[in-house]
Amino acid sequence: MPLLNWPKLALRASAAIACTWLSACSEGVLDPKGPVGTQEKQLLLEALIPMLMVITPIILLTLWFAWWFRAGNARAKYRPRWEYSGHVEFSIWMIPLLVILFLGSLAWVGAHQLDPYRPLASNRKPVTVEVVAMDWRWLFIYPDQGVASINELAIPVGTPISLRLTSATVMNSFFIPALGGQIYAMPGMETKLSLLADETGNYRGMSAQFSGDGFSDMHFQVLTTDEKTFNAWIDHAKAGGMRLDDVAYNQLVAKHSTGGVSYYSSITQELFAHAIDSSTKRVVVTEAQSPSPSSATLTAVPSEH
Repeated sequence: MPLLNWPKLALRASAAIACTWLSACSEGVLDPKGPVGTQEKQLLLEALIPMLMVITPIILLTLWFAWWFRAGNARAKYRPRWEYSGHVEFSIWMIPLLVILFLGSLAWVGAHQLDPYRPLASNRKPVTVEVVAMDWRWLFIYPDQGVASINELAIPVGTPISLRLTSATVMNSFFIPALGGQIYAMPGMETKLSLLADETGNYRGMSAQFSGDGFSDMHFQVLTTDEKTFNAWIDHAKAGGMRLDDVAYNQLVAKHSTGGVSYYSSITQELFAHAIDSSTKRVVVTEAQSPSPSSATLTAVPSEH
């Protein structure tokens, strides 16, 4: 029986794994379409490389030790009373310490550079979009354009998007892998996120926080288009014929189900403020009905608006 060529097998296995890994990067955090996602990818790689520099030698040394100190190796020295080595102690303490200091500094600087509340530098006026997480849909409100949509977010390429987020029911998580910047949406509170798309396309948006039975279907489309197509999308939404006022919003929140894409041709002023206020009242009622403080699942925090 011919001996196996381990170097060639290892090379082929590595190539297969690399091809599989690259094929999974067609969309997501490893294939960013905006500056925020690009910076997050860079931060991820900068943290991954030093960690691999530590863990890879450990894995290789573990395998080497198991092979060298096997029972059949007469050249391995058996030292039952060996207990200390200054060089070993220095290596196992100083190298991890330096790596931790480097990763801590990297995370500190990166977290401040990627502050989601910080507006993105651009010579274009940002487009404001107000986002409400529901059970189990996403509502996108365009206050300046006077329209709204369900499960579809349209943004112009090269224009900063200023997102204001809240939740109508439970805490949720807003995430667009291709653009980066995952952030939580919480009832009675407002969070902010700044994004920008560099390329046109149709990307995937999702909920990254389990929120109930319809969580698996709580996703939305992200349409990144040129300015002309974005204006056409706004005109299409205005031709939808439905109006979203406070009463229609409350009915929409009360309907706990997943759904497709729909549009609202007009909205009432301060609809996002109504969404925060109504969710705050809903949380207060939920806590009042709880038999004990420990059973309350949500805590209302005054909103800033």
